[in-house]
Amino acid sequence: LERTALLAMLLAATGLFSRAAAGSTGALLATSILALAGMGIGNIVLPPLVKRYFPDRVGTVSTAYITVLQLGTILPALMAVPLAAAAGWSVSLGSWGVFALVAALPWIALLWVERRKGAALARTHDQADEAPELAVPAHTGNVWRSPVAWGMALMFGMTSLITYSMFTWLPKLLGEAGGSAALGGGMVALFSTLGLASALTMPALATRVRNPLWIVLACVAFYLMAFAGLLLAPMRWPLLWVALLGMGPSTFPLALTMINLRTRTPAGSATLSGFMQGMGYSLSCAGPFLFGWLHSLTNGWLWPFALLTVCLSILLLGAYLVSKPRMLEDTW
Repeated sequence: LERTALLAMLLAATGLFSRAAAGSTGALLATSILALAGMGIGNIVLPPLVKRYFPDRVGTVSTAYITVLQLGTILPALMAVPLAAAAGWSVSLGSWGVFALVAALPWIALLWVERRKGAALARTHDQADEAPELAVPAHTGNVWRSPVAWGMALMFGMTSLITYSMFTWLPKLLGEAGGSAALGGGMVALFSTLGLASALTMPALATRVRNPLWIVLACVAFYLMAFAGLLLAPMRWPLLWVALLGMGPSTFPLALTMINLRTRTPAGSATLSGFMQGMGYSLSCAGPFLFGWLHSLTNGWLWPFALLTVCLSILLLGAYLVSKPRMLEDTW
């Protein structure tokens, strides 16, 4: 896990710095893929690292890293354009590679310390392992057969699908209702910022409740009220509708925290994290496209929101599968 975390940050740094020097569209896309691959790997390994190093403080540490994750989505959006205006677009693109390098330093230090400790331990206990066959890792099972894994993937995927659809189409929806471009941008910023509130509260709440289904039901209720308001009277109380909309994705930090609450070991956490985020993000990619396609097809917003309502039903199904107090290792 530690080596993978270091690799993730080095990939991200290489891609970000290379992107700043890209001289063509193809080079820009290739270096962006490299940077995003590093970021994606980092997303996968963080939950099992929390499980390994802080098994008794899952809620606290999850709160910390999910909050920083949310801040990391807000800061570049605020700073990228002013930085490009002041120093040029290449500096604006490449400067974020510094953060990836800084994030790599603790993993380099940790791996160096662990290597020194391992070498010393090997010299001291060279013959200590009397039954080496017992050290063989246990079979991890088939995650594709686990209802816990599928529940997590569906809950995470549908949350991401709805979020990406709103990020993409909320400004156009408000614009067609008579709002300005500035209003559309401001509402997207409000929608994103409200994620900080759930990031600060949801991990700690998830560790204290036995059954998280009621939390998901509350989030679905927020979504439904926001959808109704945006569909029927978008310009009457746009702040209220977007505030309600911003409370819905609380299932995102909930899902990230549940990775460690539904697994017994770091290996199980890593497997669940990879399956949940891999399947979840794959499903979510279709959201903005289908939402926009339905809008173009019908010249309205009823059917796009009907699609998101169906996604809420799937989200609830996933939450039901996850809500039962059982571990991944018991279901695969």
